[in-house]
Amino acid sequence: MASISVPDENRTITDIQEIVDFLKPFGIWYEKWDVAGRIGEKATNEEILEAYKPEIDRLKEQGGFVTADVINVSPETPNLDALLEKFNKEHTHSEDEVRFTVEGAGVFHIHPENGPVFAVLVESGDLINVPRDTQHWFNLCSDRHIRCIRLFEDPSGWTPHYMEDGVHVKYSPLCWGPDYLAKADDIDPVVKL
Repeated sequence: MASISVPDENRTITDIQEIVDFLKPFGIWYEKWDVAGRIGEKATNEEILEAYKPEIDRLKEQGGFVTADVINVSPETPNLDALLEKFNKEHTHSEDEVRFTVEGAGVFHIHPENGPVFAVLVESGDLINVPRDTQHWFNLCSDRHIRCIRLFEDPSGWTPHYMEDGVHVKYSPLCWGPDYLAKADDIDPVVKL
């Protein structure tokens, strides 16, 4: 289930209605879709698109999207680090970025013009949009796995437009998970000079 973190306010939001209400003024919408039992564990991209066809068709009609695809990112993805480098720096797109998370998890960091920087953790069943021209960046969680349906207005996909002096350098990825925390506990806090 999604959650929102507002680091500069030391605030976390986990209630679905509060998440919807928080995101709305920024032009961001959030929906929770059923996942359990809709697709098999080894469903193909085509099977996923077919299973969610009613929702995809509704979004296409509402948002002017012309195509949808499925992206599957895992530790086995070739050149994963290079791929992630494209999206972990503050940028914008010239169209809405719409993603439904089928499995896995990631964090959208949003830097709106009219509010604080906040992070939206998305997990299986979460649908979110990032409106065109909204400054944002994205990180995977510690297992480095996410499978999403993406919708596009332009079939060629999103092109990131990077921000000079992006604020992403001031914020940690927030989605380190228990693996990172366990490793951090192993670090000796005493530094010897």
